[in-house]
Amino acid sequence: MSSTQVATPETSSHDGRQPVRAGRRWRRVPPLVWVFLLVPLAVELAWVFWPALNSFSLSLTKWNGVGAAEPVGLDNYRRMFDDPIVRTAVTNTVIWIVVFGGLSVLIGLGLAVALNRPRRGVGLYRSAIYLPMVFALAVTGLFWRVLYQPGGTVNSALENIGLDGVARQWLADPDTALYAVLVAAIWRQVGYIMVLYLAGLKGCDPSLEEAAAVDGASAWQRFRYVVFPQLRGVNTVVFAITVIDSLRTFDIVWAMTRGGPYNSSQLLSTYMFEQGFTALNLGYSSALAVVIFVLAIGFIITYLVRATRED
Repeated sequence: MSSTQVATPETSSHDGRQPVRAGRRWRRVPPLVWVFLLVPLAVELAWVFWPALNSFSLSLTKWNGVGAAEPVGLDNYRRMFDDPIVRTAVTNTVIWIVVFGGLSVLIGLGLAVALNRPRRGVGLYRSAIYLPMVFALAVTGLFWRVLYQPGGTVNSALENIGLDGVARQWLADPDTALYAVLVAAIWRQVGYIMVLYLAGLKGCDPSLEEAAAVDGASAWQRFRYVVFPQLRGVNTVVFAITVIDSLRTFDIVWAMTRGGPYNSSQLLSTYMFEQGFTALNLGYSSALAVVIFVLAIGFIITYLVRATRED
């Protein structure tokens, strides 16, 4: 019996040619491509990752921005437990994540479902709803600050419909300041969430919904059991974006209330800025930044692990 030579990946490929070595493949990449890859990577390392790593080391020091930093170990983190403003900021941040994230997603999803089907003028409605995203958060904050003034549009509208007792100085009242800012932030965010869900709905299989309709499923049942499960990938993106946006919210709060009155609308991000650039406690400010980073990573990883297990 004659021996048969067995082809292996090392000796031959499926098409009979010798496999291309990894080094040869790297050399085939044009130098211009490497430039376009490495230059953005260098900028990202210099302007994002390196400062982020420095903030971790700076959080273990006491520094006012001048001279050498004084190492203090974990004192900045211990100080947070005794800081009443941190407790207020954490509570407000949780409220912000739940209310801002929940209402933005629910309203954005509802608008996407309502405006998904082609009809006359639907493009105009989509553009109008998305328009607030064009403006910067600081501009949005200043715009709503004018609306909330004692003689502004909000109070005037309430007085015109007979709700004079409800009108107040919304941004000057500790009980309403945070929620007044939330309304402005949600107003801006829903257009962005709507666009994300519109993209997801375009990728859904319409034949499945039609089959469910033939079987007698109601509109709600078709959405819950047929359409919504197909939006799982979009839900992951929306959740990550919403959590990150909630934890890094700064512009609109600072433009409208600067964390006041009496720290009633203070978030971790605004308190971090205040400690770093007003009080010049850069070490303590860096510790707050690390806490924000850990919270964001914790929320996102927990959700991704849960979503992966469901898959």
